Amino acid sequence: VQLQASGGGLVQPGGSLRLSCAASGFTLDKHCIGWFRQAPGKEREWVSCISRIDSSTFQADSVKGRFSISRDNAKNTFYLQMNSLKPEDTGIYYCAADPRPYYSDYVGLCRGKISIADYRGQGTLVTVSS
Repeated sequence: VQLQASGGGLVQPGGSLRLSCAASGFTLDKHCIGWFRQAPGKEREWVSCISRIDSSTFQADSVKGRFSISRDNAKNTFYLQMNSLKPEDTGIYYCAADPRPYYSDYVGLCRGKISIADYRGQGTLVTVSS
């Protein structure tokens, strides 16, 4: 099982970035998936998750209206589009999946109620600064 995140970088406040997460060793369409971030000295914060069944999504209040998650099952890849970025969005962004195939609790995933075990990527750094 491998999740490879990419797309991070340095961006000015108000800018946009699109993160990608390519999966291998398992099929994404059987799993709920999402993104979480971690800033220095802060706890893990789940920012967005998406259902395996339809396009239902969950966003943390801190990113609602600015971030959106999507998936391309044909490419076994999912994305996080981040707009109107703020300095407080700075951190390492990780992609992850619910290890259990055919479960549909994407909200539970984003509330940190599901152990993701090895189903996480290595992280990509996002820095929002002028």
